[in-house]
Amino acid sequence: MANTDRRLRRKVRNSYIISTVSIALVLFLLGAVAYLMTAAIRIADSLQQSVTIIVELRNDAGEEQRAAIRKHFEESPMVADVTFSSKEEKLEDEEFRKIFAAEFEEVLDENPLLDSYEVRLSARSEDREALDAFIDEATTLEGVEHVSYPAQVVEKMHSTINKVRPLLLVFAAVLLVISLTLLNSTIRLAIFSKRYVINTMKLVGATKWFIMKPFLWSGFKQGVAAGVMAAVLFGATIYGIDRTLPEISSHGQMMAAAAILCGMILVGVIVSLLFTAFAVNKFVNMKSNKIYLY
Repeated sequence: MANTDRRLRRKVRNSYIISTVSIALVLFLLGAVAYLMTAAIRIADSLQQSVTIIVELRNDAGEEQRAAIRKHFEESPMVADVTFSSKEEKLEDEEFRKIFAAEFEEVLDENPLLDSYEVRLSARSEDREALDAFIDEATTLEGVEHVSYPAQVVEKMHSTINKVRPLLLVFAAVLLVISLTLLNSTIRLAIFSKRYVINTMKLVGATKWFIMKPFLWSGFKQGVAAGVMAAVLFGATIYGIDRTLPEISSHGQMMAAAAILCGMILVGVIVSLLFTAFAVNKFVNMKSNKIYLY
């Protein structure tokens, strides 16, 4: 009898461990998908913010006009930042010098280049109509000689990003549904193995809350344990990526990873409690004769 009891306790313990590990792996999968999604969105935003337009100023533009032009760009939601480049700085550029070599000053009496503002666009530049209106407005500013930007490159980039984003969202939604289904199945199987215990408690007159309370407490502990396991595994993975490929890490990504780590434990607890409550409630409401046929 003692051997039978020990064997039964060992089976229950092993079932609990396997169930916890399974939940942890699914939570890790959800966390990895969330991390990849945030990384993909951040990369898309970075690409959209890498587009720069060159606003060349007329030689007769005064300081007030230049200041007004800069203020106009800095206040625009289409602009991420503005950098001034003088024609003297451009003249000293090594790449520019290589084109003309030492004969540049001998050919021209004066510097033909123009002072300019390098305007880096924000993610809002994906709106083609707003971008065209912004460019048209920039060309009409007092003191602006010429505005140039890679129109075809910008259009192709925004078109590609707008196509990829919905696909990423669909992919994430499918994985979320699959992960939640696996979690539900894992918890339901764990409760299924205890359906006779639930039925026995019903037969001796236990209330629904009295029956559910120990299962919910066990589900809470299991959710915390699975969340911590998933967080440790995810943290180790992120640490490995950061050590191996530090160039892809950023402050924003580290903040996202920290939020996901905390979210894993919270989601583990919520999902475990929710699915445990559904599974236990099903067997509590089931008639005794149906449990033996289930």
